[in-house]
Amino acid sequence: QEQLVESGGGLVQAGDSLRLSCAASGSAFNRYDMGWFRQAPGREREFVSRISGSSAEKEYADSVKGRFTISRDNAKNTVSLQMNSLKPEDTAVYFCAGVVIHGGAGWTAYYWGQGTRVTVSS
Repeated sequence: QEQLVESGGGLVQAGDSLRLSCAASGSAFNRYDMGWFRQAPGREREFVSRISGSSAEKEYADSVKGRFTISRDNAKNTVSLQMNSLKPEDTAVYFCAGVVIHGGAGWTAYYWGQGTRVTVSS
């Protein structure tokens, strides 16, 4: 079981950049996929990105592809999300997620952080 803690959220202007970080306390961090989800005000939680245990595989939602970059440091048990060219529609609470998988219902995860808020002003 993983305990995930996000940090790095804040208020930025459109076009700016922000880097989110997630610290995990579990003992099997390097064995499973990690990722990020987000939930905008009044919206359902949505998939943003995932990264495999070895960092060999990375995936992004179409809405963030080319702007966001996910990475991980297994030695430090951390996952990061570099967000560039931020748009107002990126405003949401961003959640770190452990054991990210996808099936017929779409992307989901077994472990979740409490979230860090990102606000992008026009």
